[in-house]
Amino acid sequence: MTQNDLPEIESHCLTHIGNVREDNQDSVRIIDQHDELTASYGHLFGVADGMGGYAQGGVASSLALVTLFETVYSSNGLSIPQKMKQAVQNANLNIYQKARELGVGRMGTTLTAGLLKENKFHIAHVGDSRAYLIREKISTCLTKDHTRVGELVRMKVLSPDKVRTHSQRSVLSKCLGLDLFVQPDIFEVQVQDGDVLIFCSDGVWSVIDDDEFGALASKAESAEQLNQTIVDLAMERGSDDNVSAVTIMLHKLGAQQTEHGSRFSKILKRFTSRS
Repeated sequence: MTQNDLPEIESHCLTHIGNVREDNQDSVRIIDQHDELTASYGHLFGVADGMGGYAQGGVASSLALVTLFETVYSSNGLSIPQKMKQAVQNANLNIYQKARELGVGRMGTTLTAGLLKENKFHIAHVGDSRAYLIREKISTCLTKDHTRVGELVRMKVLSPDKVRTHSQRSVLSKCLGLDLFVQPDIFEVQVQDGDVLIFCSDGVWSVIDDDEFGALASKAESAEQLNQTIVDLAMERGSDDNVSAVTIMLHKLGAQQTEHGSRFSKILKRFTSRS
């Protein structure tokens, strides 16, 4: 494989405690685009938002991402959708068991993650963090909120423009860690050169409208700059939660590649993460 065959993917993750919370229960994680694991397994990104109403939300969100990456970057013979689903199930069970180990009752977190392989983004989603695709300045929310308010929107009882100001916006109908089993949304999205993807916690999207993400991305010179702009804007607008974002800019997707043997023992040393 020549240098010209390699994908050019720029990514950055950023999380901030915000203006109101006493601790940061969000976690974000990405893999370096130059890591050799990406050639075999793809590029993985994720955001998790620990549930503030339960104990150890930060532990839950961090554990969710650690488990996600361990599972995805292992050679277990599963297809990518199967592997993403298994990763979420493993994360759910680990959090459930960790709560009992710590004797804290219940721990919970959202999880929204994407694995980029060739020209497809494979998304795994539980909760109310979101994934956005921005193409030619137009922003599209790819995920469905697993909340009571989200269910009202899907039932057409509530209009989408009322979600951000609804009093029960953050009441989750599904998350990781509260039950032994969870059913995540697993789907794939075709992507192309020039696309931008943003994964963010509800502390971000609750104060930034969907179409604004497209406008912000069109003005950004880098993934890091876009992330900083998003986080700064969320805090400027008075977000009442932790604020976290992962931004991925697809400059060139590169040649198609196939999955081969595992380098699992080296994985955790290479991840770029903040929590």
